[in-house]
Amino acid sequence: MFVCLIYLSVIKVQAAGKPVSQDSIRPGQVWPDSDGNHIQAHGGGIIKIKRTYYWYGEQRGKGLDPKFRYVSCYSSKDLTNWKFMGNVVKMLPPDTLSDKWVLERPKVFYNAGTKKYVMYFHLDDRGYKIAQVGVATCDKPDGEYKYVKRFRPLGHESRDIGQFIDDDGTAYLVFEDRPFGFRIARLSKDYMDVEKEMTLVKAHMEGGAIVHYQGLYYSIGSALTGWNANPNKYSTAPTLEGPWTAFKDIAPVLTNTYGSQSTMLIKVVGTKKTTVIFMGDIWKPKTQYDSRYLWMPLEIGDGKLWLPEPKPWKLNIKTGETSFSKN
Repeated sequence: MFVCLIYLSVIKVQAAGKPVSQDSIRPGQVWPDSDGNHIQAHGGGIIKIKRTYYWYGEQRGKGLDPKFRYVSCYSSKDLTNWKFMGNVVKMLPPDTLSDKWVLERPKVFYNAGTKKYVMYFHLDDRGYKIAQVGVATCDKPDGEYKYVKRFRPLGHESRDIGQFIDDDGTAYLVFEDRPFGFRIARLSKDYMDVEKEMTLVKAHMEGGAIVHYQGLYYSIGSALTGWNANPNKYSTAPTLEGPWTAFKDIAPVLTNTYGSQSTMLIKVVGTKKTTVIFMGDIWKPKTQYDSRYLWMPLEIGDGKLWLPEPKPWKLNIKTGETSFSKN
């Protein structure tokens, strides 16, 4: 069962009825939407439709019915100011799955051929033994997504998932297949299935994120430490099939990626510059509603990638240029 539900977060930045406008992205701080509520889109993914970005994620707010799992949707023109579009998934455990289940890391792809929005998510029990993906679809980006099926992609275990849309529009799923590593696989023409494995990267990592930048593919992943942050690492390859280089740290080791975990890399192609944004989650397992986000422009190029120390910054969505804020 699915409904769109308007939800007001407990974390308020400004009273409702007074629109909130952001001039900067402030990593690690409460990120208010246009209503002044802390954004609830954890483990998320982003797609761009024409000039609008849509951010989907795990709805972890207080006051939710524990029988259901929720996916939220936000929209933005500038990746800085976000409007809450509702909870596009409100889902009971499907078919034979027990009520002790998880729905994590939702990712939405738009299929121009079928004109359908196709959502993939990690679907599992609390023991993480089922290790499947679930699929739901909708006719519009912020509508009521209807559950279709669940399966193991290409017969492999799948826990954390990531999404990648190449410059030619081809859609790929990234999924962790313990104990072998993580796999990159192409979706079928209608996006309703996983069609072809591109590569198995033999590294025990999750939170997989990929970007294609200046002729190279960059892949970021997180070690398997549960809720605890760890040093995320990156690798490069000339094609998705590889060969992939040895993994290197993206930030000083002792910072544990500044307390965050990778979930996606966003490429903003502007009129003057192409900026790649690291999109990470700062998890707070005991107060999940207060989990934060770490978004920062990466230093990237010539096979090197580095995550600068987080601080407030601004993005010019038209030119692609970034600058650091004073507060």
